Amino acid sequence: MKIAMIGTGYVGLVSGVCFSDFGHDVVCVDKDPNKIERLNAGDIVIYEPGLRDIMERSVKSGRLKFTTELKDAVLDADAVFIAVGTPTRRGDGHADVSYVMAAAKEIAEIAKDYLVVVTKSTVPVGTNRKVKEVIKETRPDLEFDVVSNPEFMREGAAIEDFMKPDRVVVGVESDRAAGVMSDIYRPLYLRDFPILRTDLESAEMIKYAANAFLATKITFINEIAALCEKTGADVKKVAHGMGLDGRIGNKFLHAGPGYGGSCFPKDTKALARIGQEYAVPMQITETVIKVNEEIKRRMIEKIRDLCDGSFRNKKIAVMGVTFKPNTDDMRDAPSLTIVPALVGGGANVHVVDPQGRNEGEELLPHVEWHLDAYECVKDSDLIVILTQWNEFRALDLSRLATSMKTAKMADLRNIYNRDDVFSAGFVEYESIGR
Repeated sequence: MKIAMIGTGYVGLVSGVCFSDFGHDVVCVDKDPNKIERLNAGDIVIYEPGLRDIMERSVKSGRLKFTTELKDAVLDADAVFIAVGTPTRRGDGHADVSYVMAAAKEIAEIAKDYLVVVTKSTVPVGTNRKVKEVIKETRPDLEFDVVSNPEFMREGAAIEDFMKPDRVVVGVESDRAAGVMSDIYRPLYLRDFPILRTDLESAEMIKYAANAFLATKITFINEIAALCEKTGADVKKVAHGMGLDGRIGNKFLHAGPGYGGSCFPKDTKALARIGQEYAVPMQITETVIKVNEEIKRRMIEKIRDLCDGSFRNKKIAVMGVTFKPNTDDMRDAPSLTIVPALVGGGANVHVVDPQGRNEGEELLPHVEWHLDAYECVKDSDLIVILTQWNEFRALDLSRLATSMKTAKMADLRNIYNRDDVFSAGFVEYESIGR
């Protein structure tokens, strides 16, 4: 199959590279000439484990190309995927689908023969109907189908999620388009991965409902963690006991400083806005959004308590600023709320993160960056663990304690054992829900 992928952001690039690894001929399109130049030079523009190797292999085989010319990609394509950004719109919290509509119009102006237009971007319910209208208005003579094919990739594990998915959701209205999508996902179908065919609206809703539910699990366990701190319970044991229930499961039950990233904040806001539009308030989701912000503020107060009530003139070493490990993504990361509060309170903040510096330098001004955790911690008053990178899971605690001015730790990811921390020489230790 010949595939055009419009957009080389996280979703577009990972999807395009993986489709080419399936054996399809893929052309990835982006209007940013600098990004395309970097990709053609073999430089991946995002950090995702395993992506570079697959991309290099597919480019070498001739199955994967990058261009700024949409026409070159669309004319020969069997399917055109729209994977452009749908950021939260200022003012109303809705997802901005203007880039999706612009792409649909451009596709219609170029296409000659029957074409399947696939929306990979996360879009509000009803968007694919509007895409269909835009194409029909632009080219009444064009034969085409519109398909909704939302993505369910976790940053840091995207290759695994694409190649071994829990399910592939395909919202489609014609057997002809369903046949094209079956051919595209044939490598997964042959290995018995579930391919779920739905209508357009259900496919759109599945994406939002899934992300809102996962955000709810995270927020729920964070609220339970706060209660555990007051009652003497251990949230790690509570989460383990909950997760053994097959109806609940153990995923997304890890207490921390709140959810972030490119999906959960944006999608929960969009779902809440959709509910308001249809006069069906998403009250649980609205509460999740509110509580998640409160959790971040609670983390700030937890850190302040370890600083004897004031950040002023304290040297604070922050480990990890990306919203999760194995990604360079800083979008809506808890660090973007917590670190500025430390700086604003007069702290001297030092940061170490394996991949966060490229984006973080602009987003987190007035901090000092380090490549090494031990150098970052030297002469500090407090360590704050914000992201659970593997590099931070087995640090020499005694070495950390002896190098610090005051050996205190705020372990906001619960990666260390309290007894081990105190045995290493720390004088104060705070975690979440323990």
